[in-house]
Amino acid sequence: MIADHDHSASSLQPKFELGNVVITSNALAQLGPTAPLPFLIRHLTGDWGELDAEDKQANDRALETEGRLVSRYTTPAGVAIYIITEWDRSYTTIMLPEDY
Repeated sequence: MIADHDHSASSLQPKFELGNVVITSNALAQLGPTAPLPFLIRHLTGDWGELDAEDKQANDRALETEGRLVSRYTTPAGVAIYIITEWDRSYTTIMLPEDY
């Protein structure tokens, strides 16, 4: 099976600043404090998760133009999470779909 993304050392380099990282109270209650960390690393390195091609391209453009960055992932327990970094890179929020 071929992976969706490259896990070489160069692909694991941060692509932007996260700013202050916050998590909604609902996400914290459902996921706990450490479950989102692997997804946060994926977000930081430009692996946008389960977005369609158009949204992934929008994120790639936003890296150059200071646009908002959005990623979506599903945990092994089947819980969908969103990670959103604001356009100015001041905040990154971890949330569940119902928190949006």
